[in-house]
Amino acid sequence: MAAQTDLKFQGWLGKSPDAVNGKMEWGEYEPKKWTEDDVDIEISHCGICGSDLHVLKSGWGPTPYPCVVGHEIVGKAVRVGQNVKHVKVGDRVGVGAQGRTCQQASCPDCGKGMESYCKNLFINTYGSIYPGDEGKSYGGYADYNRTNGHWVYKIPDGLDSAIAAPMLCGGVTMYSPLKSNGCGPGKSVGIVGIGGLGHFGILFAKALGADKVVGISRKADKRDDALKLGADEYIATDEEKDWVAKHTRTLDLIVCTVSSEKMPLEGYLNLLKTKGDFIQVGAPDGGVLPPISAFTLINNGVKVGGSATGAPREVREMLQLAADRKIKSWVQERPLSDANQAIIDMEDGKARYRYVLVNENFGKH
Repeated sequence: MAAQTDLKFQGWLGKSPDAVNGKMEWGEYEPKKWTEDDVDIEISHCGICGSDLHVLKSGWGPTPYPCVVGHEIVGKAVRVGQNVKHVKVGDRVGVGAQGRTCQQASCPDCGKGMESYCKNLFINTYGSIYPGDEGKSYGGYADYNRTNGHWVYKIPDGLDSAIAAPMLCGGVTMYSPLKSNGCGPGKSVGIVGIGGLGHFGILFAKALGADKVVGISRKADKRDDALKLGADEYIATDEEKDWVAKHTRTLDLIVCTVSSEKMPLEGYLNLLKTKGDFIQVGAPDGGVLPPISAFTLINNGVKVGGSATGAPREVREMLQLAADRKIKSWVQERPLSDANQAIIDMEDGKARYRYVLVNENFGKH
């Protein structure tokens, strides 16, 4: 199959913070300069991630507008650089949240397979400026994407594209801290926040073999969904009286997806067993979390940490596990042409539990 080199890059451009209010504009843009380390992808599917909304409104810092968001990309490789050996033209591939790091063996992170923490060079799939004169990164609410081949993954057979897309950020954001912190047989795991990230937390905690998985949310309205996803128990913190006392020291690990400085963090920490771990993955605008008493940490011997998305090895491992175990994201497909309304609905909390944009023009360019 011949490579395509005359691609027209078009997508939904955010041109100001107001774009998050459904005011992205469809238009053409100039992708990063081509190198032989890159892969061009014709996009068939792109998940909508909470990160997209934060970046559209400059919630995590100034966004270099114009910006095309979207980092849960699945499609077909249509051009593959000579230095990329694991992908060929025509392969079904995906891209997650990262677009490039230094990838040097001497790097304390990249050299140890922890590329998602690289401090030497960190390019996001969208909204980042490449070094030199290479240009800017643009994401997946578009017809095409150009990304460094190290961060392009073959999608296993048997894993539907719409199911796979949100795993490339949302899925691995939960898989990585679960796997890294010992989720498995003999462990009781809590997942705080039953949404796009949290539903993956329940799915992967069960797939990794946890003895007990507990869904934790403010209201009881997601109880049935949490149990259908595989949770064994559910705690509604706003509605269950004395929930902390009832569940004190019952969990080995908690992964928190909530991004609010008003969440009952002290209460969550008291659910941990002695020497338990609390891992934060939700990132609020401004990065502010509730205060923690030193005595909560000291008297319970618990640890608080964080986790980024995931390294390429973890993405591949997660995708294969999903294919082998037939794990299915809970998705609602939306046409790419409806992206503006979809991000409004996402902001309003209507997704159950991940919107996936489907490019109506895939294969027609």
